Amino acid sequence: MQKRRAEILLTLPSLAWLVAFVLVPLLIVFFIAFKPSLPQGGIGEGWSTAAVRALANPSYPELAWRTFWISALTTVLCLVLALPVAFYMARLAHAWRARLLLLVIVPFWTNFVIRVFAWQQILHAEGMLAQCLRAIHLLGPADSLLYNAGAVVLVSVYTFLPFAILPLFAAAEKFDFGLLDAARDLGAKPLRAFVSVFLPGVRQGIVTAVFVVFIPMLGSYVIPDMVGGTDSEMLGNKIAQRNFNDRNIPQAAALSGALTLAVLIPILLRRRRCNSSDSTMKPSTR
Repeated sequence: MQKRRAEILLTLPSLAWLVAFVLVPLLIVFFIAFKPSLPQGGIGEGWSTAAVRALANPSYPELAWRTFWISALTTVLCLVLALPVAFYMARLAHAWRARLLLLVIVPFWTNFVIRVFAWQQILHAEGMLAQCLRAIHLLGPADSLLYNAGAVVLVSVYTFLPFAILPLFAAAEKFDFGLLDAARDLGAKPLRAFVSVFLPGVRQGIVTAVFVVFIPMLGSYVIPDMVGGTDSEMLGNKIAQRNFNDRNIPQAAALSGALTLAVLIPILLRRRRCNSSDSTMKPSTR
């Protein structure tokens, strides 16, 4: 009982933090989604399902699909780039490993908006990169590197790549690389050993990397707003528009709640399936 009390006291601050700054704001968002919107903007008295019913707008499915595929493509590209980096870093000597890890963390020392603004200048229609591409006829006179889905994916990969590298490196650091040597001794090619041995060995790092890249990308609005155009607008942009421009806060809350449920439900279903599989694998104590 004393050990149980000590565990509760240790977890109580974290639990209180999550309740106060995650659960309570989330409940407030769902609460606002069922309030009416005032014509001049703001939240009205009473209750209304108008904001929830407005989710049936025909433009929202296309917006949701664009948000999903941009987020998924960004996640896949981050994994493809981060896996070799984590593999290489984990095999280095400790001194070099620390230096490379510092280089991965350095972008966090610069403000996020400044980094996106820098990419906006790099991809500008009159920038050096665009002029060089036009000089070698890889970019047409009327073509632009900005304000399209490709620019959103490029800047998103740059932004979220460190978030993919760090959990993969943490998993690769604990991996027994002697298993790769054993696989090659048994006749496996380097690529086959990497796919069949290394990737399953860092599976938990891959799952973590997917979550920390894909979920924030679903709500991203700064990057599409600064380097994307109307054809690359995402759900985060629509939520910001409803909140700041239209002052339709219940509609913004309904969109936020729908996006939250779209993220939480698959995670909870996966967790339930994992728990059920773990319980079936436990040996009987009878």
